[in-house]
Amino acid sequence: MDWSDPGMRHGGEDTGHAPCPRRPAVRHPDANRSIIIRGAGPRGSPGSRPEAAGSIAKHHRGRPSEWFAAVHTCSVTTTTTAAPGDDMLPMSSRSPWWIGAIAGLSSAVAGLAIAELISGLADSLRSPVVSVGDRVVDNVPRPLRTWAIDTFGTNDKLVLLSVVAVLLALFAAGVGVLAVRRGLRSGLVGVGVFTSIGVAASLGRGSGGVLAPLPSLIGGVATGGALFWLMRRGDLPLDGDAPGRSRSPVSTEQFLTPAQITEQNTATRLDAANRRRFLGTAGGLAVGAVAIGGLGRWLRDQGAAAAVRLKVVLPRAATQLATPPAGVDLGVDGVTPFFTPNDDFYRIDTALTVPRVDLLSWTMTVMGDVDRPITLTYEELSARPMIEVDVTLACVSNEVGGDLVGNARWLGCRLDDLLDEAGVDPSADQIVGRSVDGFTAGFPTAILDGRDAIVAIGMNGEPLPIDHGFPARLVVPGLYGYVSATKWLKEIELTTFDAFQGYWIPRGWSAEGPIKTQSRIDTPKLGVDLTAGSPVAIAGVAWAPTRGITRVEVQVDDGPWKDATLGEEYGSTTWRQWTTTWTPTVGEHRIQVRATDGEGETQTEERTQVAPDGASGWPFRDIEVS
Repeated sequence: MDWSDPGMRHGGEDTGHAPCPRRPAVRHPDANRSIIIRGAGPRGSPGSRPEAAGSIAKHHRGRPSEWFAAVHTCSVTTTTTAAPGDDMLPMSSRSPWWIGAIAGLSSAVAGLAIAELISGLADSLRSPVVSVGDRVVDNVPRPLRTWAIDTFGTNDKLVLLSVVAVLLALFAAGVGVLAVRRGLRSGLVGVGVFTSIGVAASLGRGSGGVLAPLPSLIGGVATGGALFWLMRRGDLPLDGDAPGRSRSPVSTEQFLTPAQITEQNTATRLDAANRRRFLGTAGGLAVGAVAIGGLGRWLRDQGAAAAVRLKVVLPRAATQLATPPAGVDLGVDGVTPFFTPNDDFYRIDTALTVPRVDLLSWTMTVMGDVDRPITLTYEELSARPMIEVDVTLACVSNEVGGDLVGNARWLGCRLDDLLDEAGVDPSADQIVGRSVDGFTAGFPTAILDGRDAIVAIGMNGEPLPIDHGFPARLVVPGLYGYVSATKWLKEIELTTFDAFQGYWIPRGWSAEGPIKTQSRIDTPKLGVDLTAGSPVAIAGVAWAPTRGITRVEVQVDDGPWKDATLGEEYGSTTWRQWTTTWTPTVGEHRIQVRATDGEGETQTEERTQVAPDGASGWPFRDIEVS
């Protein structure tokens, strides 16, 4: 190495240190680094005035041992200098972006798993993902919600949670990249934002009280800790490695040879060994997070609500309903059965995760504009006189011919008897059901006109499934669920429409929601090959709760409307099966159906959207026959 090379010369600047004889600034030849040699007198004492590198090179020319002696008797500081056209730090010394993304994702997964575990310890707590999703549900525009239900049906919640998870993953990856490039402090700021979103979301509808933010807070601390640990395991610089920032300390006052300086410059890079250790740690963290999150989910699923429900023995109804006559079911393949099995019953609500209610501490209160508020435990509610009612429920979001409708046998106490006992103030014109998760639905007091509205505790011969409202829910014949069918019931409040609006009303839906006369084609199924000349059944169901169905007509193409055969009439609050036979011909055909209710009103042809008070129009099915 030729230390007399003029390229080795480097100008200096006054640093305020005491003078040191022949104290030059020497440029290391193998990197864009300057070696500032300082000091005077004894070894390690502070120096002051760096001078031109040429001075020391000229003074010790031909005497390398004296040059190194001069270095070793003074303090050395390394500073980064840029060659023309170069970045302040070569790209090869920066960690790949994916290292930061993995660090952020692994840390977030660990934090969310801890939060899931915490939320599983109490029925009132929710994980940050669910809390954020709940706020999305509360604030999503009506057209978007309608589109989601139309597109994904009862899977809309799963899709929403997946979207929230993807967005959180992208955010977490960005935080990790930020931590690696700009330093751990910047990453922790991102984690703080991440945590704050979860905390704010936990304080909305259905909040678990002062402990609601606990899963988010603990999850945030776990995320920050995991990020710090991963960066240490990967030997990543905690102050970052962004351009213009040295990977080694900006100022290290040590007694170093040029070779030692080169070694120091590369020591902090994420070499192969560090990378393997980093990836192994990240993988182990992810596996552990899956196990912890699974434990939290198991605790939630096997919590007090599920365990106690298995032990519930339903009371017998004072007067049990007879088994429906065989004629209610026409026996046509592909047609929905008269009673919808609990597992197949539609579920549309605002709860991203089903509330788990501890039956041992649950109570239901009748309150508001009443003379005598009533609070009942589950045992006391079950001890009231019970009735059975067969009622078809429908969702206002059900498209024409859709499947968001079901029929079941419900067990519960009469709502009008309960309110009579409480003494309703004459000024009250609205009955509001309030769920344990904060959802509310209200309907007019005038609806209680003798119809069998109940506080239900049983469904098709078993305690209410958790998905459908355990331990209690409201069932009101003739009304869409968004104004009446409050699940996981906590309170029944008597109030006025002027004083209070249910959950969906400020979001653009009608204050009153009577179920419209509707029908549906169940068979032939879409995509099924039909053979010309072979008779096939056209069949389905029709409903108009409280009014009943008296007629169903079917039309093929532009032909005449033909009366369908109806299932045996059983009750005005349930749907009714219908069927007719058709012999198809080759070509494309359109099948349409319309129903007429017990008041003589025929299903309208005018097609409307589900908002604001339910869809209308004739359902149809386009069939191709070969």
